[in-house]
Amino acid sequence: MIPALASALMPLIRGLDPETAHGLALKALSWGLAGRDSTPDDPVLATRAFGLAFRNPLGLAAGFDKDAAAVLPLMRLGFGHVEAGSVTPRAQPGNPRPRLFRLEEDRSVINRMGMNGLGIDVFCQRLAALPRPLPAVVGANLGINKEGSDPERDYPAMTRALTGIADYVVVNVSSPNTPGLRDLQGEARLIAILDAMAASAPAMPILVKLAPDLSEDAIPALVEACIARGIAGLILTNTTIERPASLRSPQAPEAGGLSGPPLFAPSTAMLRQVYRLSAGRLTLIGCGGVGSAEQAYAKIRAGASLVQFYAAFAYDGPALVPRMKTGLAALLRRDGFATVADAVGVDA
Repeated sequence: MIPALASALMPLIRGLDPETAHGLALKALSWGLAGRDSTPDDPVLATRAFGLAFRNPLGLAAGFDKDAAAVLPLMRLGFGHVEAGSVTPRAQPGNPRPRLFRLEEDRSVINRMGMNGLGIDVFCQRLAALPRPLPAVVGANLGINKEGSDPERDYPAMTRALTGIADYVVVNVSSPNTPGLRDLQGEARLIAILDAMAASAPAMPILVKLAPDLSEDAIPALVEACIARGIAGLILTNTTIERPASLRSPQAPEAGGLSGPPLFAPSTAMLRQVYRLSAGRLTLIGCGGVGSAEQAYAKIRAGASLVQFYAAFAYDGPALVPRMKTGLAALLRRDGFATVADAVGVDA
């Protein structure tokens, strides 16, 4: 099945309960039913970030493949990187269902999954079993258990377990669906976690994922703390707990993190702010509300070296990836950029 055909079937899948549909999509991917994008990437899209080579800057955000069940089939759809997770030290069921909601009128998603998953051991087994070399970069997004967590212990331990089987790890301190997790974005707590990570001498790049709901005043100290502790980059941003007045869906009042188009403006504003603050000392990944080549390009021009998306992929299916790559390459060439890196931050 080619990506365009798989995308044509998306309306049928969306007729199912969102979480059931998501599980079915993962199974279809793991069985190879979504096909692959066999078109070579335009050379203008090749880039480097935190010491790694990316065939293109487009990536799948964490949350889609929590248990690393379909990493290779997802890569074959044309992504330059796939970020699996969030994974927790131990398996946990997450929050009660229903916990995933489509806001069809807004092309958005609300989730309060609660980091359901099979835990780090299964996650590592699946990544270790993948045939190498992989066609794209693989990242691992790390979370904590709802009960019995010790962030200063758990984040370094999971990083050690992933050494040699993931290309980079992300310290997720910004999901709104695990009690107390966002408190870890406080300067003192984040510093303690990053110090513990540094003490374990990680052998791969470490990134931190932040929430779009942080106050502007809190951001400079967090940026400097990350730079001082050798963090490779930041992902800006996670989902939001805000509910813009523009939302039209009757599902809008549901609790959880909102992703999709309403997140684009605030996440891009924060990206631009952090790009200016970091002054080239951090690599930034733009995430939030991206659904087109134009929006991916706007993230790059605002300071992102790489771009991630999730909600748009859930709505449009596999055909979105090659379409965005073609469009992004055309935009870069139109404006005279020879590489993605040349366009990073030109609007910031």
